Amino acid sequence: MSTEQLHPAKRILPAHGDPIRIVPLHLPDEVRTPTADSLAAGPAAAPQLTYRNGPLIANAEVFTIFWGAAWQMAAQGALATQLNQFFDFILSSPLMDQLKEYSVPAYSIGHGKRTGTLTVVTPKLKHSVSDTAIQHMLQSEIASNPSVPHPTPNTLYFVFLPPGVRVVQGGSASCTGFCGYHNDISGQIFYAAMPYPGCVGCTGGLGTLDALTSTSSHELCEAITDAIPGQGWYDDVNGEIGDICAWKTKKQGQYTVQLEWSNKANKCI
Repeated sequence: MSTEQLHPAKRILPAHGDPIRIVPLHLPDEVRTPTADSLAAGPAAAPQLTYRNGPLIANAEVFTIFWGAAWQMAAQGALATQLNQFFDFILSSPLMDQLKEYSVPAYSIGHGKRTGTLTVVTPKLKHSVSDTAIQHMLQSEIASNPSVPHPTPNTLYFVFLPPGVRVVQGGSASCTGFCGYHNDISGQIFYAAMPYPGCVGCTGGLGTLDALTSTSSHELCEAITDAIPGQGWYDDVNGEIGDICAWKTKKQGQYTVQLEWSNKANKCI
């Protein structure tokens, strides 16, 4: 979530050059303890997502891309298979049903599906990769690889990075500032970038698969309800549907997913 706290009346949309909707680092309980000043200031306004007339993803068609030669190794390949199985399940699960409250006349949110997967080994990764490089790789694969679907209003690409590769975006980096994010390219290509959770701040006490499914569910639900960050369902102070409930998890089937904010229930569910 952005570190800026915007007054609700301003209705300022996040600029694409700023840190966009992210999964924040998991902080230990002692860091979350309210300060004397915050207690004196009184309770914060209750979250309330409002629709900003931008696109939603009605029936998400997820295509997974595993970038890096490490995904060809047995252990990483097994993890990739588990993540694909997670999307096969979650896109037609009750998690999608609970997002229906955010449907609008032009976009009726329902179940989706995974449309395929790809392992990419070029360009060769170094120890750090920028969001710009992720966008370039994605656009190159869409243009040149017939197995990669061309973008539609429902297409959502998930790009997973291997262990040891830091993702840099908006002046911040994975494992120091965030654990994942979603973005768009020119309002036409919707994607999520998923760094490997190689730090305590991005595992939150969970195992690797559970940390990745929790983070992936956060970005999946945010992309569906706010495809162009800040132009769909958004709260100027609290961010997107997942930001409000970051690191609060539950089991959906056998998978760990994050709770998401419900305007209807007025809580994370």
